[in-house]
Amino acid sequence: MYMYMYVYMQSDAYEATGCYNALCPGFVQTSSRIAIGASISPVSSVGGPQYDMTLLVWKDPKLGNWWLSYGDGAGGLVGYWPAELFTHLSDHATMVEWGGEVVNTHPPGSAHTATQMGSGHFAAEGFGRAAYFRNLETVDADNSLAAVPLDAIQTMAEDAGCYDIRKAYDDDDGRGGWGAHFYYGGPGHNTASCP
Repeated sequence: MYMYMYVYMQSDAYEATGCYNALCPGFVQTSSRIAIGASISPVSSVGGPQYDMTLLVWKDPKLGNWWLSYGDGAGGLVGYWPAELFTHLSDHATMVEWGGEVVNTHPPGSAHTATQMGSGHFAAEGFGRAAYFRNLETVDADNSLAAVPLDAIQTMAEDAGCYDIRKAYDDDDGRGGWGAHFYYGGPGHNTASCP
């Protein structure tokens, strides 16, 4: 099984631009060992070892570039999107989203894709089975990390019979020290619940 770190970039609030990874012009790769669109290892296994990765996106207050880092510390700088690429992000972000995505290329009216999201297990199966995001934080205007309160998180699953999501906070599910977190994923068109 492979896991890929990908980014979707668009510069005009989903009006006309957008593409994945380095297919959009402008991303400046600074790391020689970590690349967007590349596979990541090791990966978690259902019922086996679980591995986390730390991602951070923040705005350079001097130049206005938006940086991406992977892992802890400055050694994990992957690269940046130059400030001049953006209109809506020229000052600050107004929304942050975390989650998974599956693209369905089937025409309307035909079966949903069989592509799994995360591990292919639904959120209710929890730790060791479902995919998760944990210790959700945002970066404020002073570039300080601030924990996201659970009641500020809104969840959405476009088709809960195929993929779903469940939010939690620390001891809600016995995962102390995880702060605001959520489980997500699903099997796609591999069950009777997904048309």
